[in-house]
Amino acid sequence: MGNVNKIGNYLEGKSAIVTGGSMGIGTAIAIKLAEYGADVAINYRKHKDEAEEVINKVRALGRKGLVVQADISNFADAQKMVTNVVSEFGKLDILVNNAGVNWDGVIWKMTEEQWDNVLNINLKGYFNYIRAVAGIFRDQKSGKIVNVTSINGLRGKFGQANYSASKAGIIGLTKTVAKELGKYNVNVNAIAPGLIETDMMKNADETVRAQAMADIILCRIGQPEEVAEVIAFMCSDLSRHITGEVIKVDGGQYI
Repeated sequence: MGNVNKIGNYLEGKSAIVTGGSMGIGTAIAIKLAEYGADVAINYRKHKDEAEEVINKVRALGRKGLVVQADISNFADAQKMVTNVVSEFGKLDILVNNAGVNWDGVIWKMTEEQWDNVLNINLKGYFNYIRAVAGIFRDQKSGKIVNVTSINGLRGKFGQANYSASKAGIIGLTKTVAKELGKYNVNVNAIAPGLIETDMMKNADETVRAQAMADIILCRIGQPEEVAEVIAFMCSDLSRHITGEVIKVDGGQYI
């Protein structure tokens, strides 16, 4: 907790939901929010043990933690999770939509199942949770929503028509909801990571890593904690005059 003592608990007293918090970037986000003072709830669909491990770390930081089994693509699951979190924590201040999948294929080979699966999780899932919290944030006249998109939602990527379309949709969703909730003092922003060192990337072929590295002007792959730091800032009152933005965390990869 060294960083907390230096920077301050600027999320003290806040409560947050992080979707997809059991793995990868989501884990880093959940722990980072707790380090800065927030109580944190995460969902899981299959990875219960991993989710419990994350929340144990949250609790070890002296924060409340909650694990909820919920399929983010299911509208009713999202509503139930938000209700459970408000009941457990007494309120809700922050939503970080992070859960996502990819199922790659060139467009002439992509199946309807591939398309529907990725859009239902990556885009509809974000809608489900935003819809579930919007009334709460509107009524309390405060709230932070941060949506994790991707630089590939800004530029597209060969073999990822479904993924790139879903991430581009998140950007449009972010900007629209920012306009709708702005007068209620709710900030809505998106973070667009580039290549980040998750377990998936660590196991990637060296040729794939080398090709990606060639695009990154800082000459290194980003770390999940670096994305989490930016998200924690966007969840705090330090970012109170920022809304409707897409902030790239990519080491210059998009350039």
